[in-house]
Amino acid sequence: MRAMILAAGRGERLRPLSDHTPKPLLQAGDKSLIEYHLERLALAGFREIVINLAHLGGQIRAALGTGSDWGLNIRYSEEPPGALDSGGGIHQALPLLGHAPFVVINGDIFSNYPLSRLRAVKCEQAHLVLVPKPDYRQRGDFALAAGRLANSGEPLYTFSGIAVYNPGFFAGCAAGRFSVVPLLRAAAEAGRLTGELYRGEWHDIGTPGRLEQLRRRMMDNA
Repeated sequence: MRAMILAAGRGERLRPLSDHTPKPLLQAGDKSLIEYHLERLALAGFREIVINLAHLGGQIRAALGTGSDWGLNIRYSEEPPGALDSGGGIHQALPLLGHAPFVVINGDIFSNYPLSRLRAVKCEQAHLVLVPKPDYRQRGDFALAAGRLANSGEPLYTFSGIAVYNPGFFAGCAAGRFSVVPLLRAAAEAGRLTGELYRGEWHDIGTPGRLEQLRRRMMDNA
């Protein structure tokens, strides 16, 4: 099973930190956010990793190289200036991801979710890991019942940025910039979107303040 880390975004909400450093390379503790992902993917038995690049992507390539430091083989999917958004980025990388279901992880989250669990997912379309809605979010994303996701219901949980996709989920999509969200909404409406709830540690590093909170937590636990 292969995995992809989404690392091409501009990180507007993280400015000015992301003006000179791509958000996956921002430090928390003694490592960058993306290094934690690579460590956990390697521990979970993944070996083939794809990373998409756009904003300051050369820095990511220079920092990670081939992935040999983690026992991984990293391949890069170069995107045009402005990037291709979540759906377009995955769609462009499909030739690198193979014909079997694959894992996708947002490059700007931090979590101790056990990624090895995803290797057993029977994914016909897409399978999302949900987390309880953080206080700073006004509304959750999906309801969950009997392993199926819905666009409405109570409670609404938050999409963690960790998912499994079947390549066929993107059948019919055209190359270019597009978000994966409308595809997920349509699949949920049709009852074809599966998922699970994770109540362990998870952080969305979307703002400088939330990055600082994670850094303080790591210092307190050191």
